[in-house]
Amino acid sequence: MADLLHVTLFTLGVALLGTALIVPAGVALAWLLARRSWPGKAVVETLVALPLVLPPVATGLILLKLFGRHGPLGHFFEHTLGIDIIFTWRAAVLAAAVMSFPLFVRTARVAFEEVDPRLEQAARTLGAGPWDSFFSVTLPLALRGLVAGGVLAFARALGEFGATIMIAGLIPGKTITLALGIYHHVQLGRDAQAAGLLTISIALAFAALWISERLLPRRTSA
Repeated sequence: MADLLHVTLFTLGVALLGTALIVPAGVALAWLLARRSWPGKAVVETLVALPLVLPPVATGLILLKLFGRHGPLGHFFEHTLGIDIIFTWRAAVLAAAVMSFPLFVRTARVAFEEVDPRLEQAARTLGAGPWDSFFSVTLPLALRGLVAGGVLAFARALGEFGATIMIAGLIPGKTITLALGIYHHVQLGRDAQAAGLLTISIALAFAALWISERLLPRRTSA
């Protein structure tokens, strides 16, 4: 029971941190994709969507090469900031963030596209600057969709497995999430423990998806 509680709380913490990490950059990128055109936009859209179509272990391998001790980012974090990433809880957060980022951006982009640009223009004619218009008009009107995107990203982070096992590993008490725990117990023939983690995973994922669906704006037929 103690192990089950620890894994559940650890997974919730990883998913929450991973989601929090992607929100600022995700909101900015989603707004740019929804409201601006620039050279190379299609390339950026493709790169953002890649984790959705690549095998998660492939994404994990890329992260391992980047954040490993001999990787460019891993070397910087370890030797400049004194922070280890690979095979720590930070790696689990990183994997959750990277794998859930595309879902958040896609949902947030739709939320911004649902905001009528004429309302933003009206705010500008009344003297509001670009930032004032964004925070007083665009953001409040898109907020429901942004929250839905955040909940959806959180749900994806809860179930992350492939990239996580590549860069965080199966370290009992340190890096095992619900998904890794299910795999670990099945490998050891502990079906009862695996079933307990599976039940919690289904319950959390169902709740997150239900909330996301309730928050997403509904289109009404004309």
